[in-house]
Amino acid sequence: MEVLKIATAGSVDDGKSTLIGRILYDTKSLTDDKLEAIEKTSKQKGYDYLDFSLATDGLVAEREQGITIDVAHIYFSTATKSYIIADTPGHVEYTRNMVTGASTSQAAIILIDARKGVIEQTNRHFFINNLLRIKEVVVAINKMDLVDYSEEKYNAIKADFEALMSKRDYQNQKITFVPVSALKGDNVVRKSENMPWYDGPSILDRLEALGKQDIFNVGTPRFPVQFVIRPKTDEFHDFRGYAGKVYGGELSVGDEVVVLPSQTKSKIKDIYFYDKKYQTASRRSSVTITLEDDINVSRGDMIVKAGEIPTIDKQFTAQVCWMDTKELTAGAKYIVQHGVNKVLAKVDTIHHKINPDYSGINEDVLGLGVNDIASVSFKLNKPIFYDAFKNHRTNGSFILIDTQTNNTVGAGFISQN
Repeated sequence: MEVLKIATAGSVDDGKSTLIGRILYDTKSLTDDKLEAIEKTSKQKGYDYLDFSLATDGLVAEREQGITIDVAHIYFSTATKSYIIADTPGHVEYTRNMVTGASTSQAAIILIDARKGVIEQTNRHFFINNLLRIKEVVVAINKMDLVDYSEEKYNAIKADFEALMSKRDYQNQKITFVPVSALKGDNVVRKSENMPWYDGPSILDRLEALGKQDIFNVGTPRFPVQFVIRPKTDEFHDFRGYAGKVYGGELSVGDEVVVLPSQTKSKIKDIYFYDKKYQTASRRSSVTITLEDDINVSRGDMIVKAGEIPTIDKQFTAQVCWMDTKELTAGAKYIVQHGVNKVLAKVDTIHHKINPDYSGINEDVLGLGVNDIASVSFKLNKPIFYDAFKNHRTNGSFILIDTQTNNTVGAGFISQN
């Protein structure tokens, strides 16, 4: 079954957790004991409705304050798809959590409170989705029940958001506007009768309609080798296969390929998935590949099509989201983990800090604090093979690891060499 990963974003009290809880409830994805707990707690609080945010807010502090702090991953399925929703916090101080939640998502839901309209945090949420090249974005204008389901209010907010869209640098984005009431269930899973003026899909209808062409950016195939398979049994004494996951495109039997970093050439002989052979390995499929030539291939190498070789270099510039309380400064050394490869890197230059509310850049920067986003250049102790993030999300991203604590301290998106 196809799996769709979705990131949610919204300011405090915009209703993200309630929206997700409503989706779980209306798709009958809540267990009986969870539903019973929600009913009991809602009555204890004196509500005359079910508080669906209780379905996702797992931390005690979240339930007490009525806010989302950590990134929660929620799973549910319909008859056609499986979904993973990253419920990310909306506070400014949790920008790193929003980046983490959206970094592996193929679609996003941005919530806007119909009473407040587009605010500064809305700019930040849209900026992050733009930065991470999220191709499909649903803008849910929530709490329509509190503005009497006003079409005029909806149109005004939609116009303000469309003005914000003009500031983006990633144009290959499909934006769908949906007026909803997460609390009442209007246009969440089923179409609302309270807004006859709206003729578009519900949120779930839009997600259900998404195909691979809607959510994946077109890229070139990249096959980072995770493991070299050598059974050395009597039956497979000379078998040598290379296991990994195909990113960005397809690989087929007979394709001329190049192995990086050696740049040795060969052709794909067979493609295996367990004990079955396939003619083509589609994008995001985990397979084992054999080559016609007996050449040296190791974990961390990459198999690419001939003529579609990525950049091979010991330096690059990237947009970095800093996640640590200890500042990033020029000259500091970190481990860059790019795919399965780990390379020692030095911060060469911090070019400028990027204000994620579309208010411009700050060039007078000596270091990066937690949640800062900046353009940074790195020098590496050995080459890596990468693409610009705008062309290839997987091969253009990396994480930074502190050499002393081994903590993940930053996430990066390569812009150029």
